[in-house]
Amino acid sequence: MNPPRRGTPDFLLLLLTFVLVCFGLVMVFSASSMTSAYRWDDPWFFTRKQIFAVGVGTIGMLFCMNIHYTKLKKLVIPAFFFIVLGLIFVVFTSKANGASSWYSLGRYGIQPTEFAKLIVILYLASLISNKEEKFRSFRKGLLPAILIVGFVCSLILLQPDFGSCMILLACSAIVIMVGGSNLKHIFYLGTILTIFLGIAILLYLLLGDTDSNFRLNRITSFMDPFADPQGSGLQVVQSLYAFGHGGLTGAGFGQGIQKLHYLPEAHNDFIFAIIGEELGFIGSSLFLLIYLIFIWRGILIAVRCPDMFGMLSGVGIMVMFAIQAFINIGGVTNTIPLTGVTLPFISAGGSSMMVSLISMGVILGISREQSYKELPASQKTQKPHKKRPLST
Repeated sequence: MNPPRRGTPDFLLLLLTFVLVCFGLVMVFSASSMTSAYRWDDPWFFTRKQIFAVGVGTIGMLFCMNIHYTKLKKLVIPAFFFIVLGLIFVVFTSKANGASSWYSLGRYGIQPTEFAKLIVILYLASLISNKEEKFRSFRKGLLPAILIVGFVCSLILLQPDFGSCMILLACSAIVIMVGGSNLKHIFYLGTILTIFLGIAILLYLLLGDTDSNFRLNRITSFMDPFADPQGSGLQVVQSLYAFGHGGLTGAGFGQGIQKLHYLPEAHNDFIFAIIGEELGFIGSSLFLLIYLIFIWRGILIAVRCPDMFGMLSGVGIMVMFAIQAFINIGGVTNTIPLTGVTLPFISAGGSSMMVSLISMGVILGISREQSYKELPASQKTQKPHKKRPLST
């Protein structure tokens, strides 16, 4: 008898992932071609790097999609220790844009913080699913999870990367709450942590070095970016100009002007501003609608998973996408203070793209098990063929 067949990946989620990746490649080329041609004498410089990341990420997605998601539990612990070592050593590398976040590999770079987000989510999911009811205990359940997240966040802050630290904290908190932690413990801990972090950040910004003053200027420029349009408010002001130029229908694909050395990092953190300028309010709204459907579909698949590890992993991954997109778009539109994080699947960034695709492999693997359970019993196993009698 042949082994049982697995179900197929969720078609809608796979299609939406494909659409977002392709749209991201197109927008990266549009946002970076002029700058790449001027700086590197190659209009395809950033796009080629992004295509390479898509290729590597697709391999990772196919791997995760074609193994049972519970087998990831065996890989989580070694992956966690490996990424911790990566976060420790990256602090001693040369700084780029004021932060030690990258391992340089020729023209390419690896950002361990991006991988840490996914690995910590999977680690927490594994920890909570193994403890089950014991997780409601503060000493045996919540405290180990807090120590793990706090340790990783501390390593990320040393780079420093405040945006990624915020994303990891928010995702971890949601995974812990969904995992069944005592809400009273979370409330008390959250109150103490908020007060402590508020005081620590305020002291760091006021008494810190030049880099911390720069971050303080980012917060104050959020209140009125036009007060210093050539200094701390430059990026936000030029981003708002991009949306204003796009109007309702947009200037047309490739016709934006803010990417022509007016808006720094147009292909990276501010790519949504280029979408708004070239595709207008209508195009931006359509993009956001697709993104919302993508998030909704992934969360729906996660919450339907009967296994605790699969459910928490799926929820954590989709929440990671949602929070990171909110922080990116909120900063670009001056809805929240600018922190500088990528827009998943869209912004140029090899590590971000790889992690996003690998994460989708986990979700699609979960969806395969669900679709298999929904198959009729007659289709789950293939009956052996009867042997024909030998002719005489």
